[in-house]
Amino acid sequence: MRYVAFYLIFSLLSSKVFALDCKKDKFEETKITICTVSILTDDLRLYLRNKDGVPFGNFNALRQELNNNGKELSFAMNAGMYHSDLSPVGHFKEEFSEKKKVISTPGPGNFGMLPNGVFCIGSDLLNVYETLDYLDKAPKCNYATQSGPLLVWNNRLHPRFLKESKSKFIRNGVGTSADKKYAYFVKSEDILNFHTFARIFKEKLKLPNALYLDGKISRVYSKELNRNDFGWPIGPIVAVVRSKD
Repeated sequence: MRYVAFYLIFSLLSSKVFALDCKKDKFEETKITICTVSILTDDLRLYLRNKDGVPFGNFNALRQELNNNGKELSFAMNAGMYHSDLSPVGHFKEEFSEKKKVISTPGPGNFGMLPNGVFCIGSDLLNVYETLDYLDKAPKCNYATQSGPLLVWNNRLHPRFLKESKSKFIRNGVGTSADKKYAYFVKSEDILNFHTFARIFKEKLKLPNALYLDGKISRVYSKELNRNDFGWPIGPIVAVVRSKD
């Protein structure tokens, strides 16, 4: 019995522990998918182009390159708005290298609906910053992607969201915990307006800050759920990567 107990404890201590958890859920009448990631245990990164400088454009292309390098894709989601050439609309940083500078001025469309924000992946933190706050604090982000609008900022919904808005689409976004250790990626499976989508992060997940990533083309890859959404090519991708061994 002592040997069995020792073996079980040893196995638990020596095995890799991951916090990544993807599940189907519901908010009021809307079906959603939620994937929870921890900076403490999960290798979360941003991707745009392959080794030849060509945008991945989809999860399969990213998965193949990772496989060729002894890694596997566990989770992925489109991670910000992009132009027709798949380049990011706003600020983008990959492996400490800034690929595009921050855009801090108002503009057309959802991206320019200020306040917008930046999702930062640091060595020991995951956080959504309001854009001007990001510029002021200059956090050390290994990866960063800018999008908009902010869904929740300091526990408040974006001031321009209307409860009765008729503008409804499939949407996806990310929110971060108050301790900056967890990120919650949400994709709606039914159409909904900004107000309802933001309330998922504020009321259901109790998150102080959340950022809209995109809509219409929102997609998720989850090995856990055996899911691999496909469609039109996408730009930036956020992903949890693991070693094959």
